[in-house]
Amino acid sequence: MGDMERRGKKRAQKRDLQRALLSAVAFAGLLALAAVPSNLPLALARLGMLPTGPKDAGTVNRARNRLIKKGLLTRTKDGFLRLTPAGTRAMRTIELQDSLLKNSRRWDGRWRVLIFDIPEKYRRTREKLRMTILSVGFVGLQGSVWVFPHDCEDFVALLKADLHIGNNLLYMIVDEMEADGPLRKHFGLDQ
Repeated sequence: MGDMERRGKKRAQKRDLQRALLSAVAFAGLLALAAVPSNLPLALARLGMLPTGPKDAGTVNRARNRLIKKGLLTRTKDGFLRLTPAGTRAMRTIELQDSLLKNSRRWDGRWRVLIFDIPEKYRRTREKLRMTILSVGFVGLQGSVWVFPHDCEDFVALLKADLHIGNNLLYMIVDEMEADGPLRKHFGLDQ
């Protein structure tokens, strides 16, 4: 395995672990902070989210601390973890991304097109938007024009609210697109 593959696998494990911790806190409502449940590292390792070894509990604790530092989790006075409003938004985004990625419905023949024009002074927001829609599976037609074959209106509304971009991001449903053969092939759609 090459260096790039190894780094990519490590980033994916970190992302999956953070998702698992956010999900656990969201599911339980509260999660004891004092000690990580002893079987959590083992369960995460079996799912392929952690490397096996004696440092697994430390990995979970570091991930928890990163989520607290990012402002997605907060500690209560009783020693529990709770999702912050930003953590709740992050969980909604994760859930919507997962639902879009698992979308196995039959294609309705219409393209969903995103067009955005975000000023240079908001470059970080623009890059975050690009990375998010790319991770969901959108395909770029041009610099700020992206296409997806399935309904994603709820996801786009959440993106607009989360990134505070309003009318700088437009969502269109297109019945027909010129020369869409490569897109159909990319998404594995019926010709």
